[in-house]
Amino acid sequence: MESQVRGGTRWKRFAVVMVPSVAATACIGVALAQGALAASFSVSGQSFKVKASQLDGTGFSQYGAIDSGYTLSGEKTIHPVAVSAFNTAEITNMCQSVVTPNIPILGSVTLRLEAGGGGTPVKAENLFIDVEDLEANATFRGIDIGVAAGSFTKGPKVKADEINQKQANPYGFGQQAESATLTDVKQTAWATTAGTFKLSGLSMKLSKGTGAECF
Repeated sequence: MESQVRGGTRWKRFAVVMVPSVAATACIGVALAQGALAASFSVSGQSFKVKASQLDGTGFSQYGAIDSGYTLSGEKTIHPVAVSAFNTAEITNMCQSVVTPNIPILGSVTLRLEAGGGGTPVKAENLFIDVEDLEANATFRGIDIGVAAGSFTKGPKVKADEINQKQANPYGFGQQAESATLTDVKQTAWATTAGTFKLSGLSMKLSKGTGAECF
C-alpha cells in the first residue's frame, strides 16, 4: 500500500485498507470440491481472525471452493477455502481482528472488533463463511457427509448464480447437518456474507502493532 503522511494521517485512504470486513463468524472445514468459486466479490488482500467461545447454528451445509481476489500490492490471487453456511447462527463472545501491515510511520495497525458478550449473542441469518483454517470442538446433529453440493436439504444451498456461471460444482463434495455447536473457536477466514448480521454490544478499536489480535 502506498501512502504519504505529511502533517497527519490520510484516514480515508487508511480506512479503505483497514476494513476489508466488518463481521465474521465460525465454522468447520472439510476437503475441497473441484470447480468452485466461493465469494461473489473479489476478496481483499487481508485475511481476518475470529475467536468465539461458542457458535450455535441450525441448518448447516458446507462445500469446498476457491476465493479469487488481490494481494495488497494489487496482483490477482486465489485462496482455497471451505464454505460453511447456516440458516441461523448465534455466536457468543465474538472477537474479530485484521492487521494492516507496513503503514508509513505507523507500521502495522490492528483493527479489533468485539460483540456478543453480556449474555446477548451475535445473531445471523443465511450466513456463508469462507474459511482457510479452523480450530474448535464441534458437535453435529443429523449430519450427512458426502452429499453432492447441489443437493443440500438441511442448510443453505449453493448460490444459484455460482452454479449458473459455473463458479460452483453442484456435484462436488459436501456435507450437511440439522444443527451444529462449536466451542472454543479460532479461525482464519477470507470472506463472510449474510442476509442479516446483528452484533449486540459492538466495540471496535484500532491499535498499533499486532498485540491486539484475537489470537
